[in-house]
Amino acid sequence: MPALGRPTETGDEVPLFDFDAYFLGKWTFEWNMPESPLGPAGPYAGTTTVTKIDDRFYEAVTEGEGPSGAFKARDVIAYHKNNRALARQVTDSRGFNYLQFGPIGGDLGGIYNIHFDSAPFTVNGKTVRVRNTLHLLSPLNYRVASAISVDGGPFTNLGTPWWRKTP
Repeated sequence: MPALGRPTETGDEVPLFDFDAYFLGKWTFEWNMPESPLGPAGPYAGTTTVTKIDDRFYEAVTEGEGPSGAFKARDVIAYHKNNRALARQVTDSRGFNYLQFGPIGGDLGGIYNIHFDSAPFTVNGKTVRVRNTLHLLSPLNYRVASAISVDGGPFTNLGTPWWRKTP
């Protein structure tokens, strides 16, 4: 965040989000997920490793364990810095994949939010949409508020896990 040498003012512009500073590295997570077409209810835990492909693209590989056993997910993330937007294609070993897109908002204190919304996709015979709001509190931890819509129904809570960076 910029050191202004003065209190912030209404016209101060929020700096562009620095994806590398906030995401690159290895993360751990724990998630208590309710029953959904994505999997059974119960505890999920594992790691996510984020690497840079080039100036605009990144990869996140998640390896975890849940009530049905081990799983692996791969995200290919596109970040358009000047448009303050991200897109990601998620491919999950549990038999589904989806595309999400979302804007990035932030404040001068370095807290950013990313609002992802997925295209509809089919899993276990159900049409699903997933929304994730990432609350980036620092480059060391973030919280994800997840919601799911099944067969066009209302969005319901899918959990709010923390991701914490491994030193």
